Amino acid sequence: MVRITERLQTSAKADTTLTLSFEQRQKSRQRIRLDSGEETGLSLPHGTVLRAGDRLRSEDGRVVEVRALAEPVTTAYSADPHLLARAAYHLGNRHIALEIGAGWVRYRVDHVLDTMVASLGLRTVREEQPFEPEAGAYHGDGHHHPEEPGEHG
Repeated sequence: MVRITERLQTSAKADTTLTLSFEQRQKSRQRIRLDSGEETGLSLPHGTVLRAGDRLRSEDGRVVEVRALAEPVTTAYSADPHLLARAAYHLGNRHIALEIGAGWVRYRVDHVLDTMVASLGLRTVREEQPFEPEAGAYHGDGHHHPEEPGEHG
């Protein structure tokens, strides 16, 4: 079994693809199957969080493109930026992994959260979509990174 051991910093042409859920993309060491069906092992530095479009290299030199699996999510829609901000605030207070787009926020399906967000006035839709939540202040690697000078002004 060939292992995937390196995250590339380029968008090199991929030899194969690997489609994973968000939960799987947070695990740096696991047995997985490439989209071709070939069994392989993921052996990346602890704390590595993979994103759709990332390129990895296997021990045999192949470049693997990471893809986000469509999974059950709720997408909450509103044309009102104030309502979207309120929903993001309340979901963030619950430490919910949250993806934010123009006119919508998305999170893993949870009927309690669906009720809360709907009560704020957003239209909620359960669907199967790739889930790419915000990385957050910790950039997914377990270490806090101070702001860069001039980042907020």
